[in-house]
Amino acid sequence: MTVGSRTPAGRDLFRRCHAAAVEIPGPEVEALSAVTRELGCHVVVGAVERQGGTLYCVALFFGPDGYLGLHRKLMPTAAERYLWGQGDGSTLPTVDTGSARLGAAICWENYMPLFRTAMYAKGVDLWCAPTVDDRDAWQATMRHIALEGRCFVLSANQYLRRDALPADLHPIQGDEADTVLIGGGSVIVSPLGEVLAGPLRDGEGILTTELDLDDLTRARFDLDTTGHYARPDIFTLHVDESPHPTVTAR
Repeated sequence: MTVGSRTPAGRDLFRRCHAAAVEIPGPEVEALSAVTRELGCHVVVGAVERQGGTLYCVALFFGPDGYLGLHRKLMPTAAERYLWGQGDGSTLPTVDTGSARLGAAICWENYMPLFRTAMYAKGVDLWCAPTVDDRDAWQATMRHIALEGRCFVLSANQYLRRDALPADLHPIQGDEADTVLIGGGSVIVSPLGEVLAGPLRDGEGILTTELDLDDLTRARFDLDTTGHYARPDIFTLHVDESPHPTVTAR
């Protein structure tokens, strides 16, 4: 069954999403902050943010000091536009871990060339790409971004079966409990497009690999798309990173 936001089923789905979304700051964010503070690590987490009556698809950044900031998805994809808000240029962060710089692009934002260019200019070393796109073509995109941006790409994809959903939702793929709705495909790619781990399919799991950060320097020796391999006399990109609230007061 396909539902829209104006149908009773669509409104119920929105209420469920709204109830499950996190507030920032909020208890879920503080719980994750406590973990990264305890472990002294950096984490990038895909989430749904609730602000008033609007939902945002977000990537949350955490580190040894706790919560560091977020990126809001700039353009909701396809039917998401019924329910989700748009981010603006004020949430395009990169996070310096001390040894590498983290950045994130959510799902089909990875198909936006100007977005990628803006992030390359920020010096992203570890490109995090949470997604639900489980197609084989997604793997080609992850390898392309690694090659184009000369960065490590870490894409976390969902694996979801029918039995993980409420009984009153009826996905178009079928109602059998073991029907796979999202097939996974998490992958880690080197700055020269080599697949280092994955793609992980056919079940839940964790991908791990050891990254040689010197590969970043070696890869950028002959290609830096916003540096020595750019032509700013011909092509320039202007990025507005100011917030754009609906209401401002003086």
